[in-house]
Amino acid sequence: MNEYINLNLENIENEHICCAIGDPKHQEGVNIKKEWIKNKLNEGHVFRKLNARGKIFIEYEPIETAWVPIIGKNYEYIYCLWVAGSFKGNGIAKELLEYAIQDSKEKGMSGICTLVSKKKKPFLGEKKFFQHYGFKVVDEIGEYELLALQFDKNDTPKFSENARKMEIDSKDFTIYYTPECPYTINCINEIKEYSKENNIALNVIKIDSLEKAKSVPCVFNNWVNFYEGKFISNTLLNKNSFAKLVK
Repeated sequence: MNEYINLNLENIENEHICCAIGDPKHQEGVNIKKEWIKNKLNEGHVFRKLNARGKIFIEYEPIETAWVPIIGKNYEYIYCLWVAGSFKGNGIAKELLEYAIQDSKEKGMSGICTLVSKKKKPFLGEKKFFQHYGFKVVDEIGEYELLALQFDKNDTPKFSENARKMEIDSKDFTIYYTPECPYTINCINEIKEYSKENNIALNVIKIDSLEKAKSVPCVFNNWVNFYEGKFISNTLLNKNSFAKLVK
């Protein structure tokens, strides 16, 4: 039987948070992520992971406090469900999702939702996996879709009107990011350094509050890229991928 751990204020300092395990360059991001989780726990944030050394976890919280431009009432929002490496194919993703669904029902929620895309994209869940459990498309923006599993007849969540813009005024390469992912901090530092060395105009916007997260002008989970005022992708970039993209 698989053993799981839910992070809390008592154990978070001694537990890894799955991503960036043992990589010194991401340690700052890990520490910032842990502080972010600590501040979110009293809002019902759940980080549940397999008791093993690997990237195996699910992370979710009430849609009202989730740092995404999605609005709704009494729904849970799944930020990430990740089962990596040799742990795949052992039913772990199934157990994690079923836990989140049951937990949501026991809390009296109206449903649970998550962000996917019509064609698989990095850092987003697998659409077919969620559909297998009854999730349905309740809103969409371009290639991106909001899936929801509804427990009662209350209204389903939807993208904010601001998110539908998918464009900004600035023509510079612009990145919106949050501390929700431990990889973002080092990636931002690398990109800033590369941009400075190569005289590339760069605009970095840190999303550090619920208000900012709910008003991001595009589909957003924890990172997004704009260029020439247009949405490019939700793909996390490091120095090398950024350099390739701007060329």
